[in-house]
Amino acid sequence: MSDNEIRTVRQQIDQIDQDLLRLLSQRAGCALEVARIKQALDPEVNFYRPEREAQVLRSVMQANPGPLADETVAWLFREIMSACLALERPLQVAYLGPAGTFTQAAALKHFGHAVEARPVASIPDIFREVESGNCQYGLAPVENSSEGVVTHTLDSFVNSPLHICGEVMLRIHHHLLSLSPQLAAVRKVYSHQQSLAQCRGWLDHHLPQAERVAVASNAEAARLAAQEGEGVAAIAGQSAAEIYALPQLHGNIEDDPANTTRFLVIGREQVGPSGNDKTSLLLSTRNEAGALHRLLAPLAQNGISMTRIESRPSRRSAWDYVFFIDVLGHQQDPTLAAALDQLRPQAALFKVLGSFPRALL
Repeated sequence: MSDNEIRTVRQQIDQIDQDLLRLLSQRAGCALEVARIKQALDPEVNFYRPEREAQVLRSVMQANPGPLADETVAWLFREIMSACLALERPLQVAYLGPAGTFTQAAALKHFGHAVEARPVASIPDIFREVESGNCQYGLAPVENSSEGVVTHTLDSFVNSPLHICGEVMLRIHHHLLSLSPQLAAVRKVYSHQQSLAQCRGWLDHHLPQAERVAVASNAEAARLAAQEGEGVAAIAGQSAAEIYALPQLHGNIEDDPANTTRFLVIGREQVGPSGNDKTSLLLSTRNEAGALHRLLAPLAQNGISMTRIESRPSRRSAWDYVFFIDVLGHQQDPTLAAALDQLRPQAALFKVLGSFPRALL
């Protein structure tokens, strides 16, 4: 390609950039106009609509002609929507801190970088921040593909009035971070207990001599490793490595290459149908033969697909359990609504935790 050809293509790029800037400004102006109309109708209106955002992202992914990947296109448009929403009213989102955790990464993936992400010390604190109104939304881990359910998150729903408003799937890559120049010098490894479990095989093989210490978060592990210096390592993500200036001794040490964590978005308002949704239920049944079968039968009879079921102690009496169930569909869908009407009389406890758009990626 000659210099003239390169110059011609660059001129085309410059023109496209100008067009993009003009269109982005027009979009932001439309977003502000929508906000003005909404606020005139209801001063307390919630500008963020998860179902609308999910519909927009699905639409642009389906229309994507390439060569950009669908995931890249979704990321770009999510950031555009995040910036436009911040012009209307910035969102405050509580996440499990400190800065550098995977929960923070999930919050930014879901809401975009224009959100005001606020770190808190524990999962119950996430619920308290949202219940009190200090934050509009919160993000909490609920399950990992290799290590299973995060019990603190499920247990927090039992007595909480909050709703599930969305879900985020985040591929998790764990790195061994340390100021030590070599593996042989590492005598202690800090990390969250879930991350230690997700890297158990690698640690058994490469660091069998090192003490494993569970801490509140991977970011806290990185902070401790940076503070204590050589001989100490942390298992954490790239964000924590950058924040705490820790070199990476080994990357991607998770035992399962497809290691993924699912996070739930929690808020005070119900979410409308997006066209591709899940519904989460909290149920309990009488302790008698066939009770669970009768409880779930309406789902099968109405052709409702159940994607997940977990049991947890109810904490009301010994050997009494509640069930967390995810099904496909929105609670307003006629078929699912009929199934729930039939299920409700069979349940000793019946609570719809929320209907929400399924994770895109």
